Amino acid sequence: MGINPAWKPCEISPDSISAGSGAGVAALAEWLDATPDLQGLLDREKALVFRGFGVTEDQLGPVMDRLLPNRLAYVHGNSPRTKVGDNIYTSTEYPAEFTISMHNELSYAHSWPARLMFCCVTAAETGGATPVVDAALWLEALDDEVRERFADGIRYTQNLHGGVGLGKSWQETFETQDRDQVDAFLAASRAVGEWRRDGSLRVTQLRPATIRHPRTGAQVWFNQSDQWHPAALGDETAAALARLLPADELPQSVAFADGEPIPAEYVLQIRDRALEAAVDVNWRRGDVLLIDNLLVAHGRRPFTGARRVLVAMSD
Repeated sequence: MGINPAWKPCEISPDSISAGSGAGVAALAEWLDATPDLQGLLDREKALVFRGFGVTEDQLGPVMDRLLPNRLAYVHGNSPRTKVGDNIYTSTEYPAEFTISMHNELSYAHSWPARLMFCCVTAAETGGATPVVDAALWLEALDDEVRERFADGIRYTQNLHGGVGLGKSWQETFETQDRDQVDAFLAASRAVGEWRRDGSLRVTQLRPATIRHPRTGAQVWFNQSDQWHPAALGDETAAALARLLPADELPQSVAFADGEPIPAEYVLQIRDRALEAAVDVNWRRGDVLLIDNLLVAHGRRPFTGARRVLVAMSD
């Protein structure tokens, strides 16, 4: 499958599907029921924007039942968010003035969602778009030197406090208070967990930097090396963290698979070239975005005003 540098999500509206039930959620549900190969459509288009159906927060159920056949909990997730329903979450609760760089959800984990669905309940006053990028194009945009150095994979390290500290606690991360459940999860995911005397947990895992899509065969950039590297936080923030904690005690850090440090210029190239190639989904209230989490990475632009975008995921 070739790479299309002009790729953008496919927009589906009531007009484009000749909806027989009007322009509401019933029309969208009717069209989804009549679409026998939604998976094939998503494989081809990589991302779908359902616009004009006016989906509200209390109408998400029928839409999610069709788009996400097996909703997953955000277990082992590293970004701050609030659970608002049955495996439904707020999108990342990161300060509004910052850009969230491109990433594939849970790409640092042993298993990850195949699909993500976002729903815009409240659009920001200004900004707040969700940028999306073709992950194969992202891989192609990187220098040969960078691709080659990452070929053996990545070592991720998390330091999860036990209730008080920087970053997320292990209780929040794994949605449990039971250490035995955490140990079982880590063992099944081939991650190494080390319980510390202060009640915190250190998790180390080796993961690939790229992955091949199981149906399309596309080779894609699939990791969060830039988001886990202090260089991507900016010089001042990185320097402040360095004064507080040694590198191996940060809430999250990353290295090459052999343990060697990743140069700052590599992660900045990774971050910046993805953002440069990204296409913005500028939210309107009631929009729903469905993406293939391997084929498409996503982020968030800065915004002002209230913004409420919900997210759910499926295998």
